Amino acid sequence: MTGTRIDKWLWAARFFKTRAIAVKACDLGRVRSNGQLAKPAREVRVGDLLEITNDSGLYNIQVLKLSDTRGPASEAQLLFYESDESQAARAKAQAERKAMAAFERLPALKPTGRDRRQLTRLRGRG
Repeated sequence: MTGTRIDKWLWAARFFKTRAIAVKACDLGRVRSNGQLAKPAREVRVGDLLEITNDSGLYNIQVLKLSDTRGPASEAQLLFYESDESQAARAKAQAERKAMAAFERLPALKPTGRDRRQLTRLRGRG
């Protein structure tokens, strides 16, 4: 096998839960192959450098093996190599998200009927 579709590879490497989500990520420009935006049908080859943005953050990886079938996570991790800088940047971004969650102020109680009516008036709906 000299190449495989990038959407199949992303799904097999477990960056996305379904192939449809991988296709949508490619269409939205969240996947770059060797510095260029990647369409879902683009072929990925061993040695390609990919930049993938998903819910977990930004991954900078190098393709080590090709696969178009999804297997266990332990096998999926053998398909690519992620640089130490990429891992550190994702860890830092995750720590920042956790820190921001500590500053979010949630209401102590559920709003009463009176509170909801006031909010409706403030929003100009009533």
